[in-house]
Amino acid sequence: MRRSCSVADAAAVAAEVRATVPAAESVAEEVRAIVEGVRLRGNAALAEYELRFGAEVWGRVPPERVQAALEALDPGVRQALELAAANVAAVAAAGLDADAEVTLEEGQTVRLRDVPVRRAAVYAPGGRAPYPSSVVMGAVTARAAGVDEVVVAAPPHPVILAAAALCGADEVYAMGGAQAIAALAHGTESVPRVDVIVGPGNLYVQEAKRQLSGIVGIDGFAGPSDLCIVLTAGADPAWAAADLRAQAEHGPDSLVVAVSDDAALLPADGVGVHAADLEAALAFAEALAPEHLQLMGEAAEALAPRVRSAGCLFVGEHAGTAFGDYVAGSNHTLPTEGAARFGSGLNVRHFRRRMAEVRIPAAAAAALAGPGAAIARAEGFEAHAASMEARRENPAP
Repeated sequence: MRRSCSVADAAAVAAEVRATVPAAESVAEEVRAIVEGVRLRGNAALAEYELRFGAEVWGRVPPERVQAALEALDPGVRQALELAAANVAAVAAAGLDADAEVTLEEGQTVRLRDVPVRRAAVYAPGGRAPYPSSVVMGAVTARAAGVDEVVVAAPPHPVILAAAALCGADEVYAMGGAQAIAALAHGTESVPRVDVIVGPGNLYVQEAKRQLSGIVGIDGFAGPSDLCIVLTAGADPAWAAADLRAQAEHGPDSLVVAVSDDAALLPADGVGVHAADLEAALAFAEALAPEHLQLMGEAAEALAPRVRSAGCLFVGEHAGTAFGDYVAGSNHTLPTEGAARFGSGLNVRHFRRRMAEVRIPAAAAAALAGPGAAIARAEGFEAHAASMEARRENPAP
């Protein structure tokens, strides 16, 4: 597919390009039945679904088996996973915020406390192949966030178990699909519930996360992977083509697109968009809001400070997206299907929350009671008003 675009029609062309990926089928009702079954029947339903969908064994993997997998891991793979974990940990730790305290004019103080959740789960899919990198991205980030207990739900493949051991996972459960998400969210007789679930997965996994997002924290909904590369003079089309092929390797529904103000630079792989000028190229990329955005060529790289809608931004000819999937240190769990307009890649914030700690001395309570009571009565809440006014009228209960 080849298209041309200007600034004026960049959004329309971006919508047309994204529409080349077919909409996902709906599995909502089937997932709803699975989730409800696990909620009501616990382990019995979990076992039933695991066996139905092809698992030979399910349940918590013994810690000694997890550790043995790490010890038996190929030394080169172990060294690579250790490098990935160290880099992800360093980047994740940089995202932690210090607590802040504000003293207001009436005398009360509000302390904003940044606190981690107690228990988080990392889901690693096992459809076409095991994904130890997903374990690293989730578990290392959760650890950096200060989560008390980190668990992994994945096929018990040796490299998955080794990655879980390397990243310090507290528990590993051999289970998958919508039933695994339901078990982690609701809890069963042998799977304690968690506070947050992160990680990619198939359509059933994503639908289960969507349905359960009201009772458990999630990182987002992971759809087909996508990559947009902006090329300008000086960019190597061969490297761009290699990067597009790499991203297409994630599956037949992956969206890979190149955009340039020079049609000669557009590689044959994927969708090509000939932009009228550099502003049109940027407008197209912003409207597409890709999971991954690469800028190649001096003029393209200069656009980096202006980019606002990308899951992860790769700047420079050597910054191939594949590095971000494994060892660059950035997280590869990213918003897809245009969600980069409002969503963020997996980071410590997904495992932490802001909690306000309020302290109001007597004098501040007396000063705030009148205004607070006036608002409460305007909303029809007399008891709220009385509660505040009691502090003004009777400072010492």
